[in-house]
Amino acid sequence: MSEYDLVVIGAGPGGYVSAIRASQLGLKTAIIDKQWLGGVCLNIGCVPSKALLKNAEVAHILRERAKDFGFSFDNLKLDYSVAVKRSRQVSDRLTKGVGFLMKKNNVDVYMGTALLKSKNSVQVTAADGKVQELAAKNIIVATGSYSTPIPGVKMDGKKIVSYHEAILQENLPGSAIIIGGGAIGLEFSTIWNSYGTKVTIVEMLPHIAPLEDEEVSTELEKAFKKNGITVLTGHRVLSVEATATGVKVKVSSAEGEKVLEAEQTLVAIGFKPNNSGLGLETVGVKLTERGHIQIDDSMTTSVPNIYAIGDVTGKFLLAHVASAQGIIAAETIAKHETIKLDYAMMPRATYCYPQVASFGYTEAQAKEKCYEIKVGKFPFIANGKSLGLGETVGFAKIISDAKYGEILGAHLIGPEVSELLPEMTLAQRMEMTAEDIARNVHAHPTLSEVLMEAAHGVDGSPIHI
Repeated sequence: MSEYDLVVIGAGPGGYVSAIRASQLGLKTAIIDKQWLGGVCLNIGCVPSKALLKNAEVAHILRERAKDFGFSFDNLKLDYSVAVKRSRQVSDRLTKGVGFLMKKNNVDVYMGTALLKSKNSVQVTAADGKVQELAAKNIIVATGSYSTPIPGVKMDGKKIVSYHEAILQENLPGSAIIIGGGAIGLEFSTIWNSYGTKVTIVEMLPHIAPLEDEEVSTELEKAFKKNGITVLTGHRVLSVEATATGVKVKVSSAEGEKVLEAEQTLVAIGFKPNNSGLGLETVGVKLTERGHIQIDDSMTTSVPNIYAIGDVTGKFLLAHVASAQGIIAAETIAKHETIKLDYAMMPRATYCYPQVASFGYTEAQAKEKCYEIKVGKFPFIANGKSLGLGETVGFAKIISDAKYGEILGAHLIGPEVSELLPEMTLAQRMEMTAEDIARNVHAHPTLSEVLMEAAHGVDGSPIHI
């Protein structure tokens, strides 16, 4: 039996990062995954989808805006299969990079299915049936989550698909119904619409991007409709049926019931934790009512030497949060100085068109928590760089505590706002105020000036509007 200071179960962004950090801190470390290094994110999730979104951006410009830039075509041909192949190349390169990092940091890799035999041992069953057992002083569970199906709906992987099939298919549907107005639904709506697919989004809640500030969700819905995407909010899915030519989706709303038809349906309504078959009950790891693994601030479970990170904890189903949790868990195990995460202030981004990025409290949430607030807002249409790019939809919005000046949240929609967000989260973490951001000299012309202007707006008025 091989013996380790730490065995990590799951090689996604949380797992492999925790393994690297643990090894850096002198722990003999192993990592187990049943399918691939890099997990869903690098292989069939956030990374390849961003490659597809870049192709979609180019396709949108060529199809819809070429004349704005002085281009014309007699016979424009868009080959979506090339976009998919490029996304696979990006994914493969990063996956190989994780393998290199494992070797560089002396992390032993075991490919197979993991099972907790005790609080100090993990059994690994390889695809060929070979079984081996690893002794572990400490264990990190980083097994992620899986796409939630609609009860009673059979996912056939062709006409009714999850993100897994959608991101790998090389044939583009002529029409598609996307069930769910969260990040996955919004990003695939952008990709497919940009290539000419007739897209309909069905969202049960009153807004798409339902977790975002209401002004952001409203702005995004307007942009989607302008781009030809049909948005049906406040609609509940009653049934999904595969037909000879495609799918029928029966929905209900305040106006009654109706049937939607398309070539394909993407189900993107959420995720559930991958925690079954791990042996958690054998070793006494406690779960929440919703089936996530209970953890404390150090990522420790109810069993002192077993830790959990990432989607399986249900804290925030985002790759960068999993990575941050993984570093904290590794540092805790190594008895190294670490930090405490403030989950309310974690950054989040959706890479649709236009992009959405935010952190902290929405305006409604801040009021619900009885803060007296100040709000600064500035539109991209008044930003020089934005005008030069021809990307003027959206705004930056900063919410501040009126009493102490504390930044409570920022909500951005517009060009490359995912790249602007770190200035705001760093300012919040360093306990800076909106005035500090406003007084920070921003290069001109840059998109980041919308943050400076919005910050001016918190305690006075933006300069350029």
